[in-house]
This record gives sequence, structure tokens and C-alpha cells, in this order.
Amino acid sequence: LKHDEVVTFFHEMGHIFHNICSKAKYNRFSGTSVERDFVEAPSQMLENWCWEKDILVRISRHSTTGSPLSATLLEKMQKSRLANVGVLNSRQLFFGKYDLYIHTNNNPGNLAELYGKMRDQITKIYNTPGTNGAAAWGHIFGGYDASYYGYMWSEVYSCDMFEEFRKNGIMNKQLGKKYRSTILEKGSTEDGFNLLTQFLGRQPSNIPFLTQKGLL
Repeated sequence: LKHDEVVTFFHEMGHIFHNICSKAKYNRFSGTSVERDFVEAPSQMLENWCWEKDILVRISRHSTTGSPLSATLLEKMQKSRLANVGVLNSRQLFFGKYDLYIHTNNNPGNLAELYGKMRDQITKIYNTPGTNGAAAWGHIFGGYDASYYGYMWSEVYSCDMFEEFRKNGIMNKQLGKKYRSTILEKGSTEDGFNLLTQFLGRQPSNIPFLTQKGLL
């Protein structure tokens, strides 16, 4: 697997863990049956382990020698995490705003033209004339209707939760058990924000998110 595929694998495993660790009595409230602006937090948080040197050394192997990633390559990979971070996050911001706009307006107008206009304004990457990017975007009518903003919203939470592991050890068993019992096991039997504050032991902060994006 390429590194970006490993990141995706960890992301989807985060959803799986959310489901298999659930202890909710009723299926309706179990696992990933949580608020749309919280459901991506466990999966996005797990992605962070794919950027930690200790983890990368354990899961990487050269195809012929069997040796793990070198220290030099590991350092370059970690630096590359900030490559195009502005482009990628402005893209997510555009998607979130476009999704909210078309689902909160009774007459949003020509959706293809709106897509191009908003993309130009927000990402500064100009849309190809005569195309309709929204037509190939399944999220806006596939369950994330008016909720796509939840990806960035959840990422703020995910960074804040991972900060606890970064400070206390990314393989800290006790913290892992606390995360499992407070976040994964309860599903939507409690509001996601309440579960988050229980795990953190404080009010959430956006500082880890901004730091990870290279803004602080």
C-alpha cells in the first residue's frame, strides 16, 4: 500500500472500531449512528497514527530488503504533511459551503454555475467552463446532505483528541481504554460534544487543529 492508502485504511478502520466497540443497547444509537458533524472524528483521529515515526517504523517494510522507512525519509514524509494544506482545506471549505447553500435555499439557481462561481471565489482554483463538478459528488445526496461541513468540524475535534495521545503517549493503554469507553462505546446514547468533553476533561480547543495545519 502507498502511504495515502494506509491513511485511508486507518480512516475507515476508525469507523469500524466505532461500530464494533459500541455497547449501546439499541442499534439506532450504536456505533457511527451519531451526529453527522461528529461521526468523522474517530476516523480522522486514527489517521494521525499514520504520521507518527514510531508507528511508521512498525508498519513499513521495503519490498526487497524488508527494512523499515529510514529516519531521513520519515522526516521528509512528516514535512510533506503540510504540502498544499491550504489548497486541500480551502477545497473542503468550498464543499461544505456549497452543500449548505443548496440545501438551505428553496431556489439556489443553476447548480453548475453556482458550483463554478463558489469554487472560484473560495479555492481560487478556477472551474473548467462547461463542467458540473457537483454531478460527480455523491456526498451531497448520499447521506451527508447539508452535513458535509462535518468533515472539517470533526477534524477540529479529532486533532484535539489526538493531542491527548501526543502528550501522554500515542500507545498509552490507559488513555486508549478511556477513549474506547467515552467515545467509541457510547455511540449516540449521549451527545457527541458531551462525550468529547468527558474524554478531554475540559472544553474543546481548536489550537491542535491550527497547529497541525501549520498556522501556529
